[in-house]
This record gives sequence, C-alpha cells and structure tokens, in this order.
Amino acid sequence: MNEDLRVVFESRDRRSCADRALVLASLGIPHELVSDAHSWALLVPAPLAPYAVEQLMLYDRENPPRKPRSPVAIEYHNAVPGVVGYVIVLCLVAWLAGTAFLGKDWLSAGRIDGELLREGQWWRTITALTLHADFSHLAGNLLFGCFFGFYAGRLTGSGIAWLVIVLSAACGNALNSYLLESMHRSIGASTAVFSALGLIAGFVWRGGLMNRDQWPYRIGPLVGGIALLMYTGTGDANTDVGAHLMGFLTGLGSGVALAVLPRIPGQARWQLAAGGAALAAVAAPCMRARVLRMCARAGLSEAVAAPSSRVAAWRSWRGSRITTGDTALPASGPSGPPSTIPWAAKPGVGDRSAPVSVR
Repeated sequence: MNEDLRVVFESRDRRSCADRALVLASLGIPHELVSDAHSWALLVPAPLAPYAVEQLMLYDRENPPRKPRSPVAIEYHNAVPGVVGYVIVLCLVAWLAGTAFLGKDWLSAGRIDGELLREGQWWRTITALTLHADFSHLAGNLLFGCFFGFYAGRLTGSGIAWLVIVLSAACGNALNSYLLESMHRSIGASTAVFSALGLIAGFVWRGGLMNRDQWPYRIGPLVGGIALLMYTGTGDANTDVGAHLMGFLTGLGSGVALAVLPRIPGQARWQLAAGGAALAAVAAPCMRARVLRMCARAGLSEAVAAPSSRVAAWRSWRGSRITTGDTALPASGPSGPPSTIPWAAKPGVGDRSAPVSVR
C-alpha cells in the first residue's frame, strides 16, 4: 500500500472500525486497520481519503448509532398493608379451622374437590387457598407469600396486587383441577404464592423495567421467575406441581395484562377498594356456604340439605388422596388410623368416613 496514508476513521471500539472497513472493502478502497494501546484506526491512501470519508459519512447517516434506552420510571407503592392482611387472613382461618369454629369441618367444606368443583362449587378454588394441613405447611406459605406478595405490592399497590393474586390463584386452582382426574383434592395458599411470583415476572418483563441493549437482560425477569418456580415449587412425589405451575402461569398473564395498561391507579381510594374486593372474594364463599347451610336447616331447599350421590361415593372410597400446595396427603379408609391434621383430629370435625392423615 502507498506509504502516504491518511486516517479516515478512529474509535476505541474495534467493531466500529471493522464495520467501516467492510464498507471500504465493498467500494474497492484499499485500507488498513491498525491499533495502538488505546484505539483503532482506518488508514487509506491519501488520494482516496476524501472519497473514503464521504462514503463513511453516508454510512453513518444511514446507520445512526443506537441510543441506550432510557430507564423506565418505576412508581413504588406501600406493600405493607397487603402483606399484613395476608398474614391475618391465613392465621385467622387456621385458628378457626383448628378450633372447629361453629362446629364445622372447615377442611372438607373448603378444600378443592374435583367432583364438587365439576358440580358447580366454584368457590372452593378460593376457600382452598386459606386452608393448610399443619403448622409447617402454613409457615412455608406465610414466608414465601409475604416475600413475593411484598414485591408485587411494591410494583402495583397492595390492593390491586392481592386482588389480582387471589383471582389468578383461583383460576390456577380451577385449571389444575379440570386438567387432573375428578378425584383430585388439594388445600394450601401456594397457588397464590406462585401467582404472586408470576405477577412480578410478567409485570417486570412486559413493562420493560429491566430493558438493556442485550437480550439476556430483557428476558431476565422471565428466566428468574421460572428458576424460582423450579427451585421452590417442586419437591417430592406428593407435591402438587400442577397447582404451582398453573398459579405461576395465571399470575404471569395477569402481570402482562397490568403492564400494558396506561397507568395503574395508585391513589389510596383505588387501592383500598381493590383490597376490599380481594377480602370480599375470600369471605364471600364462606358466607355463601353458611347461608346455604342455614337454608338447608330451615327446609328451604331439599337439594341443599341432601348430600349428592357423588359425595357419598367419594366418602366411601378408600384409596383417595388429598394434596396440599406442598404435600400430598393420603386419605385412609373408614377403618384407617385417626387423622393427624390438627383441626381434623378434634372430636366432631373431619370426614368421619374417610379421616385424613398426614404423611
């Protein structure tokens, strides 16, 4: 190459120089790519330097540098009220069920039951979220529920977050029950726990809260959510993985839907209204069951008072199982051992024809 060389482009980024070297090569312009300890440079013969500079300027106009994406402004909300409400509801129901409040079997009245769900008792998809098999089951869901629920509340507000979590978890329970056999039964708030996780992942991903130039950063929320689902949502053969997965997927869809909204209402009145709706969604099924029992006692509905043939057949079935969000609980037959579930072990409580034992 001619010794009389001119620098037509210089950069600290080798890739930028290499891209422009391709431009010069496509035009048949002799060039040389050199570097020192700090930068790279393109050299061309002096007579061709003006033409090379002109072509590189045209290339720059046609390919402007990509501007880094500006960070998305995040409006954080007070998440404490929702977490406190979650703890109060679960602990209160555990105490009421454990003391056989009103002399009723809270476990059989509120758990997921595939047969009864198919008969129209949809409220069990919500009431089952408040029931737990033992203290360790309750403590685990309190721990992870508070953790994921707190961050969901920080992003969308306590009221809206927990309303979406309850509704998503109910949909997850319904999907899981309809995908499994009709004898499937389960209890536990873990479906809601993973709905909260899915809500966070979907909202952060679709809302672009972690946007970067590299694609691994953009899909980070989804990868992180799936990793946490696999790490905390799987266990032994008795784990109800289907409920965890359905809860995560419904929560993920809800998070994406919230993220596409122009703005999430952050005013206290809207959050309070949403929180009240979430509490009503949990309390209403319990009140409905109470009203139905009162009607049955008053003889207003023979259909309510009389047990269905399917329920009678289920109670006589000895090989049934009940799953919690973390543990599958086998049910012994009529002659099996007494129940070890705290509230089912009390006199007058529990399914006497098929007591439930914890494994």
